[in-house]
Amino acid sequence: MIRTDVFTPSRFTSEGNKLKVHGKEFTYHTVCEDNVFYDEEGKAIASMFTYSYFRDGVKDPDKRPVIFAFNGGPGTSSMMVHVGFVGTIRLKYSKEIDEDGTPLPPYKSCDNEYCLLDVADLVVVDPVGTGFGRLLDESKKDQFLGIEADATSFNTMIQKWLDRYGRWKSPKYLMGESYGCTRAATIVGMSTFGDEHRAYGTGFDGVILIGNTVTNKNHFFDKSPIYPAILSMPTLAAVHWYHNHPTDQGLEEFVYEATEWANTEYLVMLFKGEEMTGREKERVIKKLIHYTGVSREYLEDRNLVIEDEIYRSQVARGKGRAVSRLDGRITRPLYELRTSETKMEHGMWDDPSEGKYDPFFESVLCGDVFKKLNINWDRNFVSSTRFYKDWNNEIKGRNTAQNLSDTMRRVPGMRAFFLNGWYDLCTETGILWYTMKHSNFPKDRIFFKGYEAGHMAYLGEENVKLVCDDVRKLVKGKDPTK
Repeated sequence: MIRTDVFTPSRFTSEGNKLKVHGKEFTYHTVCEDNVFYDEEGKAIASMFTYSYFRDGVKDPDKRPVIFAFNGGPGTSSMMVHVGFVGTIRLKYSKEIDEDGTPLPPYKSCDNEYCLLDVADLVVVDPVGTGFGRLLDESKKDQFLGIEADATSFNTMIQKWLDRYGRWKSPKYLMGESYGCTRAATIVGMSTFGDEHRAYGTGFDGVILIGNTVTNKNHFFDKSPIYPAILSMPTLAAVHWYHNHPTDQGLEEFVYEATEWANTEYLVMLFKGEEMTGREKERVIKKLIHYTGVSREYLEDRNLVIEDEIYRSQVARGKGRAVSRLDGRITRPLYELRTSETKMEHGMWDDPSEGKYDPFFESVLCGDVFKKLNINWDRNFVSSTRFYKDWNNEIKGRNTAQNLSDTMRRVPGMRAFFLNGWYDLCTETGILWYTMKHSNFPKDRIFFKGYEAGHMAYLGEENVKLVCDDVRKLVKGKDPTK
């Protein structure tokens, strides 16, 4: 890649900013800076970039929570959570909608009247090599590009940030989206139990996990031992409900009914396989058509098993459309009508949701937010990179669910809040539910809530408010689902 900038550690500040949240105005200041990693010879090898928001006039910082927020990838900057709902300036959605019912561009920015800065200081993080973060020495990439290496760098950065701003005694929260959930679970586990080289002992009061990738298998790509078709049912039913309106029931009523059926009759019938009677098979086919919208031919060809990738070209086929993996509400034309688009070259790689939002999030971030933060330099912003190709997914110790579960039992009062979009075909709700039921979590300290959204639960004016208000409840010690 041609470099368009030269790395120099930098720090930008702003003072006297005003924000009104829930009708009450206050001032805040910001510090945006490189957090540099050095080798044993004192040479800079990498940097994580943080955007820190501090409310002014806080009498006792030791009692004021701090939330560290980030996206996933791996290889994604913090752009989506930053502009989506965490920062003091956010994306404002148009009232005009397309045929999918989603807002049309162009999108504008606005003050975030739901921002969590009223109850917590906020630290938004660009990991190494993303956003304004940099990987300066390619020979040292193994120290950063991997599940455990990434968590080590985050723990190191967080400790230095707590030192720098005197916030060790503050309540501390992690907020991760998508792979950021894997990151958060690994960070808290490592902060409590240490890694192969050292102990950390940071201690966190809670984690907020959006679009779950925490798993009770080795890492987030692994499959659970239950039929994938069973675990996918809540999401398949939700997307079908959105596009085809098969019932007068509300979304959640329909989803929970479909899930209960899948967990009982459908599971048993898949186990019976060829021992199913003709009557049993016909009953399952009719139920699957009702709950998922796939065709009879599709089910008969695949022995009643639904694969979520192929499902994307099935559920809205009557409209000649395929649905998005990241947000099942958003569609595009089928590349080949009357085909399932089962192969990548037939279009399943093309996710229509990415072009719908990514350019507008970046334009608001680079065009409006950076100006507000007084960020002014020649360094180019990298919204995402292809680190997943080189990512080390090995976990030597606990898997991600064990990290979170063991840490919650060791740290009294630590709580976990899982947020999932009902229409998210990327990190499906059913897989999260399975993980929650099979990981020995302290049941009184884990919470789940579904939102009428896709992978990014905060998309849309109503969801921005809901997500911020629910997270605010968690930070204030309340049940975020009530």
